[in-house]
Amino acid sequence: MEARLELKLSQKLIMTPQLQQAIKLLQLSRLELVQSVSQELMENPVLEELASDAPEGEVAENDAEAPPEAPVSQEALPDQGQSAEPEGVTELKSDLDLGPAWDDYLNEMGDGRDFGHGEADDKELPSYDQTLTRRPSLSDNLLWQLRLSLSDPGLLKCGEWIIGNIDDDGYLRTPLEELAQQAALPAATLEQALNIIQRFDPSGVGARSLQECLLIQARQLDLEGTLVEKIIQQHLTDLEKKRYGNIAKALGITLQEVMEAAQVIVHELEPKPGRAYTEDDTHYVVPDVYVVKVEDRYEIQLNEEGLPRVRINPYYRKLLGRKEEIDKATKDYIEERLRSAQWLIKGMEQRNKTIYKVAESIVQFQYDFLEKGISHLKPMVLKNVAEDISMHESTISRVTTNKYMHTPQGIYPMKYFFTTGFSGGTGSDVSSLTVKDTIQKMIKEEEPSKPLKDQQIVEVLKAQGVTIARRTVAKYREELRIPPTSVRKRSG
Repeated sequence: MEARLELKLSQKLIMTPQLQQAIKLLQLSRLELVQSVSQELMENPVLEELASDAPEGEVAENDAEAPPEAPVSQEALPDQGQSAEPEGVTELKSDLDLGPAWDDYLNEMGDGRDFGHGEADDKELPSYDQTLTRRPSLSDNLLWQLRLSLSDPGLLKCGEWIIGNIDDDGYLRTPLEELAQQAALPAATLEQALNIIQRFDPSGVGARSLQECLLIQARQLDLEGTLVEKIIQQHLTDLEKKRYGNIAKALGITLQEVMEAAQVIVHELEPKPGRAYTEDDTHYVVPDVYVVKVEDRYEIQLNEEGLPRVRINPYYRKLLGRKEEIDKATKDYIEERLRSAQWLIKGMEQRNKTIYKVAESIVQFQYDFLEKGISHLKPMVLKNVAEDISMHESTISRVTTNKYMHTPQGIYPMKYFFTTGFSGGTGSDVSSLTVKDTIQKMIKEEEPSKPLKDQQIVEVLKAQGVTIARRTVAKYREELRIPPTSVRKRSG
């Protein structure tokens, strides 16, 4: 063994900070981009946000002289005396001279805390979030009923423990024996508390199974001992699969009686008692790209509404030119933040250009879809767009993730347009989404008494020129949440 120096030539792919930031910005959703830019605005004093109504590229004359609201710390600048002010500040102050009438008004208003309502109240007003209201949850409602119903501390503690384990659907999924071990509480007391909770509103809450839930509701509706209770107790599986003939035969009753009892169970009983207390938050989709038809062609417009418009503050750029006025540490700090700001601005510009190119390519491939709808959606993969705009497939994947496009046919995720296909009868391929839509329409228009089987759907599609396997039809039907033939069949 010996120690010696060797030169070795090799190639490596190095991710520079600029490239890393550009890739990160590219895959951010619209909301994440707003949050990222806002965070950078707070952390980087060199960046500033333009007013939404300011013309593009407009820079006020005093901007290059006046410092921003949060300039570099005075400790970092050379000591210029207490009265030292950057150039242009005097001019800025003079612009704020609004005349004697304004001064008189300010004198009348005092310190600004009182606006004509007498002396200022020293009491601290509640914050905005403390004045908001929210709908009571299922747990809130049950706890309120529990505390009205019980005074015994032991039962109350057991009831609170049970309510804490009831899920959003209103079910107690955890066995009482396990709860007893977890809380070190007697199982008999927990059982007693559960019996009380099962009488609360909403009806059926606290049940440990679907059968128990429906039985609780049936008994509270005075249906105990009726055909409804018998079907729930003995033939719930047949009821779920709509095997009404099996129920009629087992109970020795007519099919009409079974149908009437089934209607009561379906329309009067709630399989998920907690559904009424589930808060459904509305999430609005804001498109990143608008596709608008102008005469006989489609134009692409990027949606920049709501996105912060940023620029580099000219005060700091000019400050770097005054080498004699700032020390090296301050100069290095400003240069570092300036580079960071430039990377962000260039990254956002590159992001917009890439999104535009990808959207333009999608519009070119899916022109027929924009004109005629989903039945004319063409199969398309990432490679098609990547080759069209000379980019890598991974870049296309990042661009289309969490991005939405507004088209004449509606708002769609950009990923929506990338689908596999099947060979069609006219020689062109048919998108899998088009096949799914066709299957859904066929089942929607079928006769309730004679629902289409998967093999029948295969034959109909084959007659239309689409070759597809039966197992693929079954797979698509399950993805569309369409039940099998036996469940869809309805008499009369």
